[in-house]
Amino acid sequence: MRIRHALERSILTLTVAALSATGAVIAASPAAAVPATIPLKITNNSGRGPVYIYNLGTQLSSGRQGWADAGGTFHAWPGGSIPPSPAPDASITGPGNGQSITIRMPKFSGRVYFSYGQKLVFKLATGGLVQPAVQNPSDPNANILFNWSEYTLNDSGLWINSTQVDMFSAPYAVGVQPVGGTTKNTGHLKPGGYNGFFNALRGQPGGWANLIRTRSDGTVLRALAPGHGIEAGALPAGIMNDYVNRVWSKYSGSTLTVTPFANQPNTRYFGRVSGNVMNFTNTSGAVVTSFQKPDSDSIFGCYKLLDAPNDLVRGPISRTLCAGFNRSTLLTNPNQPDTSAAGFYTDAVTNHYARKIHAQMVDGKAYAFAFDDVGAHESLVHDGNPQQAYLTLDPFN
Repeated sequence: MRIRHALERSILTLTVAALSATGAVIAASPAAAVPATIPLKITNNSGRGPVYIYNLGTQLSSGRQGWADAGGTFHAWPGGSIPPSPAPDASITGPGNGQSITIRMPKFSGRVYFSYGQKLVFKLATGGLVQPAVQNPSDPNANILFNWSEYTLNDSGLWINSTQVDMFSAPYAVGVQPVGGTTKNTGHLKPGGYNGFFNALRGQPGGWANLIRTRSDGTVLRALAPGHGIEAGALPAGIMNDYVNRVWSKYSGSTLTVTPFANQPNTRYFGRVSGNVMNFTNTSGAVVTSFQKPDSDSIFGCYKLLDAPNDLVRGPISRTLCAGFNRSTLLTNPNQPDTSAAGFYTDAVTNHYARKIHAQMVDGKAYAFAFDDVGAHESLVHDGNPQQAYLTLDPFN
């Protein structure tokens, strides 16, 4: 489970409660303790360069934020200021086209950024690192081609994912090789998938093409995720309203059943709409949580009116609703979560950005919105005894 949504929110943290929501099991490997650092092999098959690498995050042993150098040594950020001051240069020179380098990953909850052509600009405010805000045209990184992967390495192993929660940009894949095992990969696009996604988005009526950001030299930089598109004025704020209204109407006269834990089929909640509110009761009939009628931004971001605290009641219900709204399965299936991809995105009103990303992935998996892991449709690999991780920068075709 991803318990972050946008660039300005907190970095990915994986917890026992969060992963339990999908029925995942967290256990330290009985074979060996996870070492303090593991190698990350970065391969540049993109046809482009130069590449700059950044390994930024939270040191799990201390809770301090900072960066890791190529050898995996942690460096805490110095104090920031208002206005934000330049951060130390944390860049690592990446591999040339057709080449690979290997760096060390420490026990972090963090991100591995990579940029093409020029270094990223990071600054420090009094609250810590100011990360790129792709929806802000005045951000100093707005015209830089870049992307990032997210990972957590701790005593229970490595979780590493590709992500499109904030944007679809430079293509890449991630992988992990267990000790004595076969490498697991995810995140690769189909042949032609990069251009296929942008062409499909350009052909989608309703303003979806406005999510695409292009540099003055013609370079396609990214497509904003729809929540950022609403913030930037690229998508209508009410783009999901028609679907929400139909959901509210349906469950004013019938019940939405949510069974949020795959491994706990007897834990069920029942949603009924009254006015502007959907109330959920447990099997005893007691109201356990309620949701105001969500707006489009709450749906795309899985936050605000669909806030998902890291608990065992509201959070799991909210993440199920979020997935149902983004995939438009709430009208076709009153039993949620609906985990069959065959029924996703079939309504005319849906998250077309997510739909088109999934359609272009080799394995069909992506993190196109924050709770795309509902039903295990996320682009995440994990191993409790990792020997090596991989980041592959793929071609732009």
